[in-house]
Amino acid sequence: MNVLLVYPEFSDTFWSFKYALRFIRKRAFSPPLGLLTVAAMLPESWGKRLIDVNVSKLTDRDLAWADILFLSGMAIQRDSAREIIARAKSAGLKIVAGGPMFTTERDSFPEVDHLVLNEAELTLPPFLEDLEAGAAKRVYATTEFADIQESAMPAWELVDMRRYASMIIQFSRGCPFNCEFCSVTELFGHGTRLKSVEQVVAELDGLYALGWRGPIFSGDDNLIGSKTYLKEELLPALIEWQQGKRGIRFGTEVSINLADDPELMELMVRAGFNTVFIGIETPDEQSLTECGKNLNTNRDLVADIKRIQHAGIQVQGGFIVGFDSDTPSIFQRQIDFIQQSGIVTAMVGLLQAIPGTKLFERLGREGRLQSEPATGDNADGVTNIVSKMDLETLQAGYRRIMHTIYSPRVHYERIRIFLREFKFREQATRLDLQHILAFFRSIYHLGLKSRGRLQYWRLLFWTAFRRPRAFPMAVTLALYGYHFRRSFG
Repeated sequence: MNVLLVYPEFSDTFWSFKYALRFIRKRAFSPPLGLLTVAAMLPESWGKRLIDVNVSKLTDRDLAWADILFLSGMAIQRDSAREIIARAKSAGLKIVAGGPMFTTERDSFPEVDHLVLNEAELTLPPFLEDLEAGAAKRVYATTEFADIQESAMPAWELVDMRRYASMIIQFSRGCPFNCEFCSVTELFGHGTRLKSVEQVVAELDGLYALGWRGPIFSGDDNLIGSKTYLKEELLPALIEWQQGKRGIRFGTEVSINLADDPELMELMVRAGFNTVFIGIETPDEQSLTECGKNLNTNRDLVADIKRIQHAGIQVQGGFIVGFDSDTPSIFQRQIDFIQQSGIVTAMVGLLQAIPGTKLFERLGREGRLQSEPATGDNADGVTNIVSKMDLETLQAGYRRIMHTIYSPRVHYERIRIFLREFKFREQATRLDLQHILAFFRSIYHLGLKSRGRLQYWRLLFWTAFRRPRAFPMAVTLALYGYHFRRSFG
């Protein structure tokens, strides 16, 4: 059996970093961890080939080689997934699909032969058993959650690492919180399930043995869901693993209560974490209460963010507009908050109702869901909700936020605000030839061709004299701004 594992293309959006990655000659941010884990669970005797459409084309030759096609993806990859399904059907291939989009939208893909849903550790083995017996069903699903200490090590050997800016692993699954709009707890539960330290070290050793020396993103739903485990086991093990290694830095997702724990922040920095993504959502207390983001209420969120930055961790933030409680004043308030906080990489999106979430269920009961499904794109200015605010006002306000916060003047000033707070504690950063060339490419595109060239040069000279150790970071953040401006027009 030859199996083709295919990952659909991401549209040109916030998290693709498509235009920024071109400066370092990379095609995508990270490889598909889910498919790589599935590949490791398949019979050893099967031929396996991974095609990530974000970095390479799916050819007719690939389809002719395969006996069966495995497909995974998220809602934002829907259009690309449909194209792949059509091509696979034309080639006479059986299609097996799983992952978040197919789990929440199973009825939208009648062409798929077998749906292996929820967590593959539980649903893939019975499918493979039935497939071998010639009695495979169409749907394999479960309401249980897997013991991820039994998860297979991802099949890294299928990846061309040269195409990616970062590798991706996972330390835990699940989130203890209950945000109305979020699908994480519906898919992975409220309990935090943890990999063993031995698993994590083995995965890192595997990546290191294959020659990876760049950043690693940990795709946890909330890394700090179990602080005791982090402090007493995982982070000490990562600190030990880092000994003698240079250039390995981690990013992950956490909640704002990281700011309450100086000891935890110190351990994370020593372990190599230099970036976290936090769902801030909104500075409006009423909207936070409305969506169940109670952890973020009754706080000085700007002070919390600066505390994390001062510890040596860059904060990337998620923001939402379009809550029922929002009034037209929210647009300027979001702009002001993002600027004051120094969150350079701010993902702002219109509220969308994802199938399976409490928000989707509530708005369905209220008759406030549009016929078009959620795009899954946090930053395309589209919503599937009949909003309380006039839609034209909402979308115009959203565009105003994006065009303001990523205008060269505002964006470069926000980089300086961030660098003033950030406590630069990294060891010497490993810069390869592509990163050095990226700097000179940035001079051409941002320093010579761009309308914001004066602000670009001002940032470089300010950083060189005021924060010289952060110079590579300043250039990287400037390139992110270039990507966001290109993405949002």
